[in-house]
Amino acid sequence: MFKAAVIKMIVLGLGETLYMTLLSTALAYLLGLPLGIILVVTEKDGIRPQRFLNRILNFIINVIRSVPFLILLVAVIPITRFIVGKIIGSSATVVPLVIAAAPFIARLVESSLKEVDKGVIEAAQSMGASPLQIITKVMLPEALPSLIVGAAIAVTTILSYSAMAGFVGGGGLGTIAINYGYYRYQNDVMFATVALLVIVVQVLQEIGTWIANLSDKRN
Repeated sequence: MFKAAVIKMIVLGLGETLYMTLLSTALAYLLGLPLGIILVVTEKDGIRPQRFLNRILNFIINVIRSVPFLILLVAVIPITRFIVGKIIGSSATVVPLVIAAAPFIARLVESSLKEVDKGVIEAAQSMGASPLQIITKVMLPEALPSLIVGAAIAVTTILSYSAMAGFVGGGGLGTIAINYGYYRYQNDVMFATVALLVIVVQVLQEIGTWIANLSDKRN
């Protein structure tokens, strides 16, 4: 049985992990959602083709996505210190999490929007709908179930990133697993944190799937 202090530490770690994950996901979507929309709208067959802008955004997104998270975590330390004022802890970890997740989310949004039937978009264009109206009243509503599934994937991916941040004092369950399971060889604590991470992932995934099914007009 765990001591009360260990249980309290794990509970606090769980809270920090959820804080990092959910806040990072929300902030990353503020960047990734518009980026994904712009990628689809400005592509060659989009409703507002902009070849140069599309290529630049694709290049930037591909570059950031190609950098392993642990390396990115270290590379953006000056940015993290400037924004948060420190480089360790759960709040500091949010910065690299957002930078790493936003391009990933942009690709998820791009993929979801490309699933929308082009005939529906063409029908809206023929009725004189503006690009903004097509995006907000046609593309996003039609792609909503896929977008929600993508959000569930994004949350679980960001959760895994937050656990990796434990190697550099990122806080949360990842730090507990590293400090106690790796450095102190307390396997029981490590297994408990891993089990909690698995449970959280499963719960978030199930919630995302449930909401996606509710929003699917075909059901």
